[in-house]
Amino acid sequence: MDYRELHRQALVIDSHNDTIVAHIRRGNYSLEAGPAGAAERSSGVIAFLRGPEEPRPGADHIQINFPKMREAGIDAGFFAIDVTLALKNHLGYALDALGYLRNDLDQCQAPAVIVRRTSDLLEARAAGKVGVVLAIEHADCTERSLHVLRMLYELGVRSIGFTHNVSSCAADGCLEPRHGVGLTLFGRDLVREMNRLGMLVDLAHISPAGFFDALKITAKPVIFSHGNAKALCDHPRNLADDQLKALAENRGVIGLSYVPFFVDEKAPTLERLLDHVDHVASLVGIETVGLGSDFDGGGTLLKDATEFPRIVEGLIRRGYSEGDIRKILGENTLRVLRETIG
Repeated sequence: MDYRELHRQALVIDSHNDTIVAHIRRGNYSLEAGPAGAAERSSGVIAFLRGPEEPRPGADHIQINFPKMREAGIDAGFFAIDVTLALKNHLGYALDALGYLRNDLDQCQAPAVIVRRTSDLLEARAAGKVGVVLAIEHADCTERSLHVLRMLYELGVRSIGFTHNVSSCAADGCLEPRHGVGLTLFGRDLVREMNRLGMLVDLAHISPAGFFDALKITAKPVIFSHGNAKALCDHPRNLADDQLKALAENRGVIGLSYVPFFVDEKAPTLERLLDHVDHVASLVGIETVGLGSDFDGGGTLLKDATEFPRIVEGLIRRGYSEGDIRKILGENTLRVLRETIG
């Protein structure tokens, strides 16, 4: 089995990147055309609040964009907007990023499709276009209003992460956990309304108590879009075995991340990332394993998206079947999308 051919044929979904904000902060780059035309693009809230950003050590200037996704055979990605640092401007920050992307798609005539239903993703793939799943990190983007949530849905947002390390109006973050404190009352309402609308609940970054509380309330599968196994790397962002078991019972998926310090404290390598695949698969089954790179947000284990097929090569070397590799690359995440966004 040739790993390049398998990767090309398989449905590949990356459940987390930070590339929209990265493109803005690195000079108003286009996700399709790169630096071409950057001087003519308008700056907005994000550029004003955050300023320029340099690439992280070991990473390409931009780790993932539409041309790199096509080259790498990545069919769809969750394009996340982390609003955590937009103090008192959370909604404006999110809307600025969404508007930047939509203007970019129009101006560059990018072969990309905003995914509102799973059928959009599959039709985009058949047409040779990139699928864009719009996601937001940190529930303060809702301004504590289910009406705002509804309008974000109407704009195409299909996933929201409840926290980003620090706490939000919905739950404690994983770096600020309080013993026994789960979701807030608003957080519980948020889960129910996202289930009703057809939005995917993302529990990456949330506290353990918030994690279990959300799983008690949700009627649909959830995603842990980017993180790894705590048993192999004891970091607050990773999931303990009891959490992985609960996630599997929910029929959810963990998107294993390429952030080095989520992979191993001392020697983060691709082989060690594959150890996380082994651990989750052996503990709860292959159906719970996905991939969430965190490109342009710290996922520097790989230089950029074009190195994505190396994961397939490693999985083949470890004896994973073609069917199981296809599940890891995208079929598991597609199943969760079907059961949530429709």
